[in-house]
Amino acid sequence: MRPREPRGLRRVLGVAVASSCLVILDGQGVGLALPAVERELGGGLVLQQWVMDGYLLTLGALLLAAGAVADRFGTERVLAAGTLWFTLTSLVCGLAPEGWVLVAGRLAQGAAGAVITPSALALITAAAHGTTRLRLIAQWTAWISAASVAAPFVGGAAVDLGSWRLVFLVNVVPAAIMWRPLARLRRRAIRPPRREAPFDVASAALSVGGLGALVLGLIVAAGTGFADPAVIVSLAGGSALVAVFLVRQRSSADPQMPLGLFREPAFSAGNAATFWAYGALGLGSFIVGLYLQQRMGLSAFLAGLGMLPSTVPMLFLSGRSARLAARRGPRLPMSVGPAVAAVGFAWLALAQPPLVYLRDVFGPMVLLGIGLALMVAPLTTTVLSAVPAGAEGAGSAVNNAVARIASLVAIGASGAIVGGALDDAGFARAAAVTAALLALAAATSAVWIPAASTTAEPASREA
Repeated sequence: MRPREPRGLRRVLGVAVASSCLVILDGQGVGLALPAVERELGGGLVLQQWVMDGYLLTLGALLLAAGAVADRFGTERVLAAGTLWFTLTSLVCGLAPEGWVLVAGRLAQGAAGAVITPSALALITAAAHGTTRLRLIAQWTAWISAASVAAPFVGGAAVDLGSWRLVFLVNVVPAAIMWRPLARLRRRAIRPPRREAPFDVASAALSVGGLGALVLGLIVAAGTGFADPAVIVSLAGGSALVAVFLVRQRSSADPQMPLGLFREPAFSAGNAATFWAYGALGLGSFIVGLYLQQRMGLSAFLAGLGMLPSTVPMLFLSGRSARLAARRGPRLPMSVGPAVAAVGFAWLALAQPPLVYLRDVFGPMVLLGIGLALMVAPLTTTVLSAVPAGAEGAGSAVNNAVARIASLVAIGASGAIVGGALDDAGFARAAAVTAALLALAAATSAVWIPAASTTAEPASREA
């Protein structure tokens, strides 16, 4: 029988899950509402693009700075501020009278999401160690997987039953659920804030500017291609700012992103595996969702239903994967998981058109779900277990930034991969590239991830 978590850890888990669900609902549930938004507010395709991309832009740009802020001023305090800000910006989006107000609200909402995203996981990392941490992360993974499953259905149901505005207004529910336990956590801080040095505003500005330019360039590249001069300038400028940021971190007495983290093999290997795996997930989910609708003729709701097998296994297998990693070390599940998912996309790449869902798509989606269930909890725990106490926010922010940029790079390259049109041949090429990326994640884990368990902690830290 699985041990029951102490009341304090249940509260930590509940707050981490509820806050993560806030970000997931608006990150994945808004897509199905875009046609209704355009019908009511106008603005055409440009408005629809910025309703999605504005959120991604500020979310990706502010992740590293937000992680540093959480470490500096206290995870609970920053998470409470981010949750309040996210709730207020959700109300702005839900009540927006014009398109520009909605886009401004989405930009502000993405900034709040950047504050919440690293803080939610850092809360678990600071509260527990060893196998307890691994178990909590597995439960967190299962719950946010359920939220990912539910998000498209919430978006579709909100539009069909009422209005697209409900997609944003529904955020008040998880915010209200988490506010009382979060207030209690604030009164009994898990880890006191670090205030031994002034906050490095210049480093924060460099990370925001650099990541913002990179994310903007990748967003624009998804529509115009990487040869666009604006894309080249944005990516080059972002890379230069990130390079200056890294130089500053190397010489800083109190860096916002300690570069020593990357000397830990588990941290470097975990982030490398994250890059390959989440690049594959971004590309794979994007092309499968489009193919189900554009080539197989399914509605948006039925396409979401068709992708359900890729997330349901995480609800049931994440805990088992965590226990396997605790007993045998993370290398095995982190190697086998992406390999299983790669087999699924190789199956899609080799399927003979015209594709039939039950024969050609259902099986690969199940394999993808099993692979994710094996990989995600051990991957997250491996990366964060290598982060020293007091830098949980920065470690979580780095991992989240790697995942999101990898996904944006892969989606931005999708046009070149499919050849400009998502026909059967283009879909097969994209599925093959996705399988190759997953195979790279498996190989990286097999060669580089430590074989021994990463959940063991020194007695002083456990105490």
